Amino acid sequence: MINTLIDGPQAADASFIFAHGAGAPMDADFMNAFAGALGAAGIRVIRFEFPYMAGRRETGSKKPPPRAETMMTFFSDLVCAVDAPGKVFIGGKSMGGRIASLIVDDLFASGAARGLVCLGYPFHPPGKPERLRTAHLETLRAPALICQGERDPFGTRDEVSAYALSDAVALEWLGDGNHDLAPRKKSGRTVAQNRSQAVDAITAFCGRIR
Repeated sequence: MINTLIDGPQAADASFIFAHGAGAPMDADFMNAFAGALGAAGIRVIRFEFPYMAGRRETGSKKPPPRAETMMTFFSDLVCAVDAPGKVFIGGKSMGGRIASLIVDDLFASGAARGLVCLGYPFHPPGKPERLRTAHLETLRAPALICQGERDPFGTRDEVSAYALSDAVALEWLGDGNHDLAPRKKSGRTVAQNRSQAVDAITAFCGRIR
């Protein structure tokens, strides 16, 4: 039995299956904030946990994520099994978004998903810009939206602008944001502003895809 958290209307026009990042669970503050805001905007948000994270709740251990292929299979199976009304979009925070990006084209081709939404995509490990995780994004066919902080150590605006990404990938840049999309106080931006901008971008993205 997979535990889920659900926000938003039951009869929504669009659903977002929202995966957590590598180190925080589905009810982390970041996940709660976005699920609540997107749900209030009319999107059905379905959160879940990969088995390693669910296991942490039971044992209290800090078991690391398994191989990407293991999580890809789990995520794909869940998308096909979960009750998600309307148009289905998949994605997640950081690692969750990356795993979704690796399976979305197959789900798009089968009609199981309409597109991809990533919040803070890990384009490369911090401090290791040569270790890119972008090869599959160069040929992506499914419509995709990546909401990224401008100074994200996993891929800054300057770095990402040089990548050869597919035309299917749209980027929404959050002013002075870090990997959690949070800006520095001196920037004049607030976390609330960046989150609101991201929610508006996601809502518009899901709304224009038929």
